[in-house]
Amino acid sequence: MKRQKAWLWILAIVIGVIVIAGFAASRASISALDPPGQFETALATRAKHELVARAAGRMRLLPPPYSDADAKSGKVLFSIECASCHGNGREPSRIGQAMYPRVPDLGSREVQKWSDAELFWIIQHGIRLSGMPGFKNMDTDPQIWNLVQYIRTLPKSAAVAQ
Repeated sequence: MKRQKAWLWILAIVIGVIVIAGFAASRASISALDPPGQFETALATRAKHELVARAAGRMRLLPPPYSDADAKSGKVLFSIECASCHGNGREPSRIGQAMYPRVPDLGSREVQKWSDAELFWIIQHGIRLSGMPGFKNMDTDPQIWNLVQYIRTLPKSAAVAQ
């Protein structure tokens, strides 16, 4: 067992060196104005999905049933707390467009693939180094669920607008 752990540590170190070398070779920029490269984007996206799925899975959350009233309440809260970066949810504000990583279209397939529990966890805890704050100390669990329900309405609202 100790030998297996040692090999895992060695493998982790080798992978870390490869990642650092990849960044150095690609002349990666740390400026928020420069668009990220494919390698950086793929690595960060994969890590984010793995870590959020694991954390949300530990919470054992049961989302409440959908209700139009809760989604409307979520929309009001969204306009107060989230719109400064996320705009209307489909088009980020000027601030959101200037952030790195860029603020996503919350009605996009990429965002809508997250489970309700994962969206809840992201809103409650935020994503470090992304600009996404955690709202656990500001909003109640029911308020966060209302935000999740509002986010679920965004793909439909875009289809109606077209």
